[in-house]
Amino acid sequence: MNPWILLIIAGLLEVVWASALKASNGFTILGPSLLTGIAAFVSFGLLGLAMKELPLGTAYGVWVGIGAIGAAIAGIVMFGDAATPLRFAGIALVTAGIIALKLA
Repeated sequence: MNPWILLIIAGLLEVVWASALKASNGFTILGPSLLTGIAAFVSFGLLGLAMKELPLGTAYGVWVGIGAIGAAIAGIVMFGDAATPLRFAGIALVTAGIIALKLA
């Protein structure tokens, strides 16, 4: 499979496990706690597969960036985090960084 597809799926799963981790309330709620572990395991596995063909800095940076952007948006949408202009500027900067890593 295309390493970029694996990397994007891995990044989206990072958003899933980060959101489930928040929803688990410190691992005190079973469903989100299990989802955290499963999504993290699969996310790391797919990242590892993508790294077989992609440079380390690119793969890791894109993976973290997708997770950071997705977690910030999930925090706003699902958990009521502040939706400030500065937060959106940060999301835009991370997005620009991901694009630069992809183009490099």
